[in-house]
Amino acid sequence: MTYDDLLHKIGDFGKYQKRIYFFLCLPAISCALHKLAGVFILAKTDHRCQLPGELDNASYTLPINIMNMSYPFDYKLDHFSSCKMYDTNFTDAYYSSNIPANHTINCHRWVYDKETFQNTAVMEFNLVCDRAWYKGTADSMLMVGVMLGSIIFGYLSDRIGRKNIFTISVWLQGIAGCGMAFTQEYWSFTFLRVLVGASTSGLYLAAYVIGLEFVSPKYRMVVGVVIQMFFSVGFLLTSAFAYAFHSNWRYFQLAITIPTLFYTTYHWFIPESVRWLLANGKQEKAVKILQKVCSVNGVDISDKDIIEVLECDFEKKPIVQADAQPKASFFDLFKHPVILKRSIIIMLLWFVNSTAYYGLSWSTSNLGGNQFLVFNLAGIVEFPAYTFLLLTLNKWGRKINISGFLILAGLALLTTLAIPKTNTWLVIFFAMVAKLAITASYGAVYVYTAEQFPTVVRNMGLGVGSFFARIGGIVAPYINNTADIWINMPLVIYGGLALLVGAWSLVLPETLNRKLPDTIEDLVAMSEKKYKPVLTNEPATNGEANKDKDKY
Repeated sequence: MTYDDLLHKIGDFGKYQKRIYFFLCLPAISCALHKLAGVFILAKTDHRCQLPGELDNASYTLPINIMNMSYPFDYKLDHFSSCKMYDTNFTDAYYSSNIPANHTINCHRWVYDKETFQNTAVMEFNLVCDRAWYKGTADSMLMVGVMLGSIIFGYLSDRIGRKNIFTISVWLQGIAGCGMAFTQEYWSFTFLRVLVGASTSGLYLAAYVIGLEFVSPKYRMVVGVVIQMFFSVGFLLTSAFAYAFHSNWRYFQLAITIPTLFYTTYHWFIPESVRWLLANGKQEKAVKILQKVCSVNGVDISDKDIIEVLECDFEKKPIVQADAQPKASFFDLFKHPVILKRSIIIMLLWFVNSTAYYGLSWSTSNLGGNQFLVFNLAGIVEFPAYTFLLLTLNKWGRKINISGFLILAGLALLTTLAIPKTNTWLVIFFAMVAKLAITASYGAVYVYTAEQFPTVVRNMGLGVGSFFARIGGIVAPYINNTADIWINMPLVIYGGLALLVGAWSLVLPETLNRKLPDTIEDLVAMSEKKYKPVLTNEPATNGEANKDKDKY
């Protein structure tokens, strides 16, 4: 009997696991709130140059004749320039002449349209015109923090425990998140966003792994998908908080951060991962936790039987496996043409999925329509995406889900080019179709990656894929900034990438119910035999359970 067999005996997903799993899903909501808050904290509103003599609280709206005489018309963007004004003395005589000046100058002060948002970080720090790229940098640095958090907290969770990392991340998110609400200048604001991004990685990673390691393989795919749905709940709550606190971004930031401190109570009732305790020689604590699981689940099993299973599975078995498996390095991912092709395509899959997912989530304001409503639609479509994935991933296979959804997303986004600008809601419809498809594809890429690589380099393959996902998240804000050049540019870039990589990924083999290779030599041999299927009783890999945890 192994530890997984023991879980089956004491309850695959019993009352105890369901209870702690629900509480461990809640941090995914906080992760979503902080990752998506930039859409509203850094909301870009219409603006114009502040004219000489105008007060800071001047109205954004001016009569058309004043606009004509004050600002040059930008025919590329089809509106009056928001970054330049005429270089002249704005006197009554000048306005009555109806002859605009010949020269323009860059402006350094702006008047903002406060109809939707009365105060944002963009307004306070003037992140417009030649400083517009600072807005993208603030979002990119959040994702840099996510990357650093994945690396640092991922390493530390194996060293000091998942529960300790969870607690550290809670306090980091609480302190950095509240600190953001009181920053008075841009660079402090951006630095704290790095820390908040890092905290989301630690918080989600620890909660996810603890919950995952308490359920049997039979339920791991479901558990992995349901926690992502809680992230989608956070997606919807983000706009709710933004609507309630649209008068000041600082109140909004405090509102999404303070509830995080509730997770400090987890220290008293959420257990440490049993697998981690056993791997670090803390068998006595592990047995106590398993006794509690048995008690709550109503299962009668003796301490002696528990100890015998744990000693067998965590002391004897790993030694044999470690001796049997050859050492592999990062460079093995690129040595043979077969694995090189897979590595390149997998890296691109992670990059494109992450870029398009976050890019579309952060750019809802560029689509037109009511900003809060469109953002909510982008969150709502995630629920059918994950539901569809649950129903089809083990029936239709991995490749048809990932490649098919990427191609669908690409076609939907490129279709927006043929839609007239006046038909805003048709553009939004196709953008939402693309968001649904990207969400589904991203939800399946983790398990597909795990099954593409042989055992000796599987973790390395997942790590490289996750790294490229973080690169995608860092790049996405700058792609969104290209909307200042051409409003459709971000959709074209995301659509083109999704279509290209989705079609290219069709060359990868299907892995559903297929024997997974242990060595690179096995992979080459199996590739030459075109992956002959074998029957399995469970999903082919525990990667099902870890599906896309790095997205968050």
